[in-house]
Amino acid sequence: MEYRYYTVRAVGDDEAHYGYRKVAAELRAAINRGEYAPEETLPRQVDIAAHYGVNVGTVRRAVHTLASEGLVTPVQGRGTVVRARPPIRRLGVERYAKRRWTSGVVAFGVDREASGREWKPTDQTQTVREVPAREAVAELFDIAEGAPVVERARVVREEGTPTHTLTSYYLPEHVRGTALVDDAPGPAGGGGGFAVLEAEGLEPDHISETVSARMPTRAEALLFELPEGVPVMVLERHTYTADDRLVEVAVGVHPASRFAWTYNFPIPD
Repeated sequence: MEYRYYTVRAVGDDEAHYGYRKVAAELRAAINRGEYAPEETLPRQVDIAAHYGVNVGTVRRAVHTLASEGLVTPVQGRGTVVRARPPIRRLGVERYAKRRWTSGVVAFGVDREASGREWKPTDQTQTVREVPAREAVAELFDIAEGAPVVERARVVREEGTPTHTLTSYYLPEHVRGTALVDDAPGPAGGGGGFAVLEAEGLEPDHISETVSARMPTRAEALLFELPEGVPVMVLERHTYTADDRLVEVAVGVHPASRFAWTYNFPIPD
């Protein structure tokens, strides 16, 4: 196999200055430029280590970093293979189309299908509990801080690896006795939460979404197996009925390296 490297290591560099983050950055750049093609195997870790003058443990950490970003996959018997899969497309309004959730395809499933990737209902798990409303949630629902709300905290996985989390808050009187308080794996009922709300006479009509970025908490970094320096995208969603009644406040956390955000919309006059 022909090994290709794209950085000349300066004389006198040592492992303290040429650590795993820099090795990962060099390999990442080469992959992103297409110099290592999808399904191609990277050089052996021992050869990478020799080139950069580091030990194999440092290279192993660099490869782990790239694997956690979805760029490579260690394959027994082959080595480190460049993944063919692009980031998951996280759609805009299309993911909420009523025809989707009335036919049983929930929002994360729409994203997976648009990305050419398979999904199954049990990719989602959740815990459901009644909690005191924190100040921001209470203000949105126009209730007293500390008043009870239903929290539905989901973790969505792909092939066992967490891709993102989504935590929704509802007023208890809106969801009591419905599938939204069931913590069994999978979406709530056939069409997920929107279908449940529609059945309760609270059909979602319009949504406000705000997207921001920040560094992950320690718990998020551990859950997503994120290397240092990788931010998360935080989405806050407010869902309303046609008469502007708020029926859901949701907060999603998405590793920035694993999603591409796509929005299609008409240009206003």
